Amino acid sequence: MTHEDERFLRRAIELAAAGRAAGDAPFGSLLVGPDGGVLAEDHNTVLTDNDISAHPELKLARWAARELDPATAAATTMYTSCQPCGMCTGAIERSGLGRVVFALSNEQLSGLRTSGGFPPVPQEGPALPAEASAVVEGYYR
Repeated sequence: MTHEDERFLRRAIELAAAGRAAGDAPFGSLLVGPDGGVLAEDHNTVLTDNDISAHPELKLARWAARELDPATAAATTMYTSCQPCGMCTGAIERSGLGRVVFALSNEQLSGLRTSGGFPPVPQEGPALPAEASAVVEGYYR
């Protein structure tokens, strides 16, 4: 962890505080480019946007996928106030970002919640793998 990492993490925490002050959940993130400049930043807007996917990490990953070439994306670092959830982690991986640095782990976040997390949703499968494979086969070549 460098002094620059700490500086950017503090900015992510400031963004989280701004989100909370605006009536949203307290999460904030920023994306830093290869030259050390801030490319984009955001905070959680799940409540104000009435959008369960309006996490700052997801919004920044989507922005990077649209706006950055793959080499630039791979040289970025996302700083975020809390470890990305599974939804955001998937988007970060698909967007090709190079690195994520977080201030609070998901385990630490769980310890701060008074009412547990979201209930797990049962998943069943695989079902019809041959039929589903036929549609996907060859796509990733």
